[in-house]
Amino acid sequence: MTEVRRVQSGSPWEEAFGFARAVQAGDRIVVGGTTSFKGDVLYGEGDPYEQTRVAIGNALEAMGELGAGAESVIRVRIFLTHARDVDEVGRAHKEVFDSVRPVMTMAVVSGFVDPRILVEVELEAFRGAPA
Repeated sequence: MTEVRRVQSGSPWEEAFGFARAVQAGDRIVVGGTTSFKGDVLYGEGDPYEQTRVAIGNALEAMGELGAGAESVIRVRIFLTHARDVDEVGRAHKEVFDSVRPVMTMAVVSGFVDPRILVEVELEAFRGAPA
C-alpha cells in the first residue's frame, strides 16, 4: 500500500472545510486551490500578476515540504475572475514554469470565497524516475 502524506498550510479554510493544502500518494503530488493569502493577509490585493506569483509560490512551498519543486510540476490549473487579467496571470506563470512547460488550464470563474481573491492555482506533480 502506498503511503499518503499530507501538508497543511495553516489556512483557516483547511480547518473549517477539512482539507489539506497538498497530498502525496506514491509518486504523485497534488496541491489544492491556493491563493495569495498568507495567514489572514491577502498579498497583491487588486493585482492579478502579484496574486498569481504569490499563489504559485505558496503552492510550491507546500510541494517543497514533500521534497518536490517546480521541475516536478506536470499540470497547472489557474482560475481567475476576469478575462482581462489573462496576460498578467500568464506572465507570472511563465516566469516560474517557462523551462518546465507543464500542461496548463486557465479558466474564468464567477468568484471565490473572498471577493478580493482574483486568482487561485492548483498544481499536480510527478516525482517518478524518468523513462
